[in-house]
Amino acid sequence: MLEFDVQWTRQDFELALKFRSEARALALFGPSGCGKTTSLLAIAGLRRPQAGRIVLDGRVLFDSTAGVDVPAVARHLGVVFQDGRLFPHLSVRDNLLYGRRAQNAAHGIAFDTAVQLLELDKLLARRPQHLSGGEARRVAIGRALLCDPVALLLDEPLTGLHREARAQVLDYLRRLRGELDLPIVLVSHQPDEVAALAKEVVRLDDGRLAEQLDVSAFAARYATA
Repeated sequence: MLEFDVQWTRQDFELALKFRSEARALALFGPSGCGKTTSLLAIAGLRRPQAGRIVLDGRVLFDSTAGVDVPAVARHLGVVFQDGRLFPHLSVRDNLLYGRRAQNAAHGIAFDTAVQLLELDKLLARRPQHLSGGEARRVAIGRALLCDPVALLLDEPLTGLHREARAQVLDYLRRLRGELDLPIVLVSHQPDEVAALAKEVVRLDDGRLAEQLDVSAFAARYATA
């Protein structure tokens, strides 16, 4: 699914990460500051590496040697950030529909299907400031799905949620992974999230590949620690 070979340097941090994975649900795991989010942003086209190559599902997104750098909007990726980044002046319905309009998404998941999967029907008229943390995160996931993405990129999607909301959103993400044939790249430093959602794990350490392992081996080593 993903070929990633990137070099990126800023001030005192250097990312030099290379791996290849065929997993449909891949996690980038490691402590804060190890390069997980930088790697995700490079895949999304929101951070340009100094050198390297990124290929997703056979499509070259970035190749410094060949001069390829597909613009972020043309990569057709659904990105969910830690803070959700909902538009405060729009209702939940209009936040969801913005994703479809932004990508001119005529195909892919239907609006009603996304609403049903994420149980958003009772929230559609609300504004983001009247949502709980878990509700806002579900809306952000729905907006990403409705842009008809070729893959879903999740940057610490459960960060900042209290225990109950975190468990609920995790259940929704697990349901989406099971019902939609959509590649997922997850960034997380929480072993239980990774064990619940990923099939394969790339563990980073200070901008480098520390190890790559399947989720069962990961869970045995880290999720039970």
